[in-house]
This record gives sequence, C-alpha cells and structure tokens, in this order.
Amino acid sequence: MTSDSSRRVLLAAPRGYCAGVDRAVITVEKALEQYGAPVYVRKQIVHNKYVVQTLEKKGAIFVDETEEVPENAIVIFSAHGVAPVVHEEAAQRSLASIDATCPLVTKVHKEARRFADSDYDILLIGHEGHEEVIGTMGEAPERMHLVDGPADAAHVHVRDESKVVWLSQTTLSVDETMETVDALKERFPQLLSPPSDDICYATQNRQVAVKQIAAEADLVIVVGSRNSSNSIRLVEVALQAGAGASYLVDFAEECEDAWLDGVGTVGVTSGASVPEILVDGVLEWLAARGFADVQVVTSAQESIQFSLPKELRRDLRAEAAEKAAHAASE
Repeated sequence: MTSDSSRRVLLAAPRGYCAGVDRAVITVEKALEQYGAPVYVRKQIVHNKYVVQTLEKKGAIFVDETEEVPENAIVIFSAHGVAPVVHEEAAQRSLASIDATCPLVTKVHKEARRFADSDYDILLIGHEGHEEVIGTMGEAPERMHLVDGPADAAHVHVRDESKVVWLSQTTLSVDETMETVDALKERFPQLLSPPSDDICYATQNRQVAVKQIAAEADLVIVVGSRNSSNSIRLVEVALQAGAGASYLVDFAEECEDAWLDGVGTVGVTSGASVPEILVDGVLEWLAARGFADVQVVTSAQESIQFSLPKELRRDLRAEAAEKAAHAASE
C-alpha cells in the first residue's frame, strides 16, 4: 500500500439524493406523520436498501402488488412510476393512493401518451424488467417497443418507418443511450427524438462527476444498491473513464482491504437514491486506513426541488387550516 502522504480521496459532487428521490422519501415520512402507521408502499419507494429499512422501522409496509394492500388503506406509488392499470386496481380496492412518481418520469409517461395518440411507434430505450420501464410501457403497450441496448436495435419492427420516435428510461448511461439511438437511426433514418432529453439531470450530473474523478482514481467506490440502475451505471462509467477498478457497495462494511493494495487515489460517489450517511460511512472506513485527505471535486450545482404529491399537499393544507381555525377560536 502507498504511504499516507500520497493517499487521497476524490469525493464527487453532485452525488446522492436527487430531487425526485428526496420528494419520494419525504412523501412516505409525511404520510406516516399525517395518517399514522401503517402506510403501504407499492414496490420499493426508491432503490436503496437502507432507505427502505429505515422507512419500515417507521411504519411503512412495502408490497409488490396492489392486491396485497388492504381495502380502504393508503398506498403510495414509488418514484419509478406505475402503469395506468395500477391506478385502476387501486381505485377498485378503494385505496387512497398517493403518487410519488418522479416528475421527470411523469414527463416521459406524458410523452408516451402523446406520441401514441398521434399513432407513432415508440421505441423505449431501457432495461427489461426495470420498474420504470414497466410503468412507461403500460402507458401505450400496443405502440411501445422495448430496446434494451444497441444490439436490440436490429430486432425492432415498426408499422410505418416515417412515424417512429424514441424515448428512454431516465436512469440510463447517457453514452449507452446515444449509442442505441445511433443504431436505431441507421435502421430508421426518420426516427424522431423526444422534445427534451429523457435522461434525468441528476443521472447526467452524477455520470459527469464520476468521469471527472475516475480519470485520476486507482479505485472508485460507488455507494448504492444492486437494484439501482443509476448506481450500476456509475460503476460502468467510472471504469470506462479510466478508473483502475470500481465497486458498488450498500454499506462501508462491504468494502474490502484488498481493494486498497497499491492504491493512492480513491474516488467516492453515490447513486441518486443514496442518503449521505452511507457515504460518510465509506469515508470513515477509508480514513481508518490512511485515506483521510478528502478533496471534493464539483462538476455542477443542483438546486432543483419538487413539490410533494398533490394528494398529500391537499391533506396537509386541510390540517394546517383546521389547526389555525382551532387556535383562532381559543
């Protein structure tokens, strides 16, 4: 291992929570405060093991399907979005639903409906089985074709090559997505691009940031869960950008001493669904092994915030008004 004086940590900024994740997690916390436990959440609210475990301790119950929620209960839909049929299922069970879908995912859903209404074939670039992809495909299943990477472009068949548009999962690698778009354009020269880039600002910013540190790092540690698409992409982007090695960990105790053999510079970042306490744990683990010099490398500033779901805002306003009226009458 290198001497302490030559060991350093490059800490990527931005990293961790994006606005959509922050909104989703706060939605569950506020719902628990407002309505009391239990509150049911369909699928993981965000793809992070620690966040889910923390919310479970507060009284959230995570289920895979709407039918697992007792009738007349409260159900929250995750940040990844759901298909229209899920809203219908919730209504049939008389569930009070709160939609915590990230507004950037909602934008893609709206684009899918708009292009389907205009009779386009929609090529959705994304990973098969991912919750966001399932939700988006559900908006227009008869018009949507999933394209899972550049090689998949060869297998797409459309009705009219002059009416084809591509959309994408928001958490993909920018480079991989454009590679897939290029392959699709070779097959469909009239392929229309969406009116705005579907890959979310936070995913792009975290990939740019990890590229910046990876170029100088012998090792990049990405904090994130294995079912988190954007966290997995950060590992891939780090390796492509020149990192000697890159690993994904949920918690500091998953880090291995052997990773540090011959390493002078360690890059650290985290996926968009990762709370900062988990990054702090990795930094403490590194500091205990001589990597106490932490240099923050900032590639962008983020100030975006999203308001809470309208259903929750309505009830919070009503409660505040009731409290104000009660205070005025005393």
